[in-house]
Amino acid sequence: MFGPQGPTLRELAVQALSSVEHGYDLLAPKFDHTPFRTPDGVLDAVATALAPLGPFTDGLDLCCGTGAGTRVLTGLCRRSVTGVDFSAGMLDIARRRARPADGPGIGWVRGDARALPFTAAFDLVVSFGAFGHFLPRELPGLFAQVGSVLRPGGRFAFPVFAPPRPAHPGFWLLLGFDTVMRVRNALWRPPFVMYYRAFRLGTVLRELDRAGLEAELGVLPGYGRRADGSPRARLVVARRPGNRPARLSPPQAG
Repeated sequence: MFGPQGPTLRELAVQALSSVEHGYDLLAPKFDHTPFRTPDGVLDAVATALAPLGPFTDGLDLCCGTGAGTRVLTGLCRRSVTGVDFSAGMLDIARRRARPADGPGIGWVRGDARALPFTAAFDLVVSFGAFGHFLPRELPGLFAQVGSVLRPGGRFAFPVFAPPRPAHPGFWLLLGFDTVMRVRNALWRPPFVMYYRAFRLGTVLRELDRAGLEAELGVLPGYGRRADGSPRARLVVARRPGNRPARLSPPQAG
């Protein structure tokens, strides 16, 4: 993280003492060189798992950041892909790195996931690594917003990784990080909401159901299983009830 292309310790400290929005504006030019950016392996695994459910027509990358997840959607959606994020700095990087070709049209919108500026315009919504920025009490409103922008039969998909157990060093690393963030937010304003241990699968499934979305759990390919046989990574796919709209006709040769 502190290499020549990544942010310095001082830059991360300034970001951490900012608001979430301004912090990501500052981090945007170097974000893709940090561990916070979703690895390509995760993106590819999600694309592989979603492919049999498509093709889709219009897709939304929720909290898109610099647009890494957009690549998943451009391979799955025929007509359009939209990235939405509240950080203007992250969207600026996403626009510069987008490479429109013969695939779907790509657009970028600055907006808050808790008040999405869309109608029921999408049949696939994805999100990667963003849920730590939402407190558990915000999940009902967040999922209701996602449901409101999905067409009947549309799907909301995101990966969830099994948390490390107390015997694993990662457990204490994440616990320490969350503790530091809670102390920081108790002592400093504006708050910077980023908690790795607040997004629990049981709570997520319950709130998806309350939002009227029918959730199914799949196993994310390529990540294996833990010692007790449970998957290391799952894919949550929540569907808005109703018939899926007719698909676009395949492009004609010519």
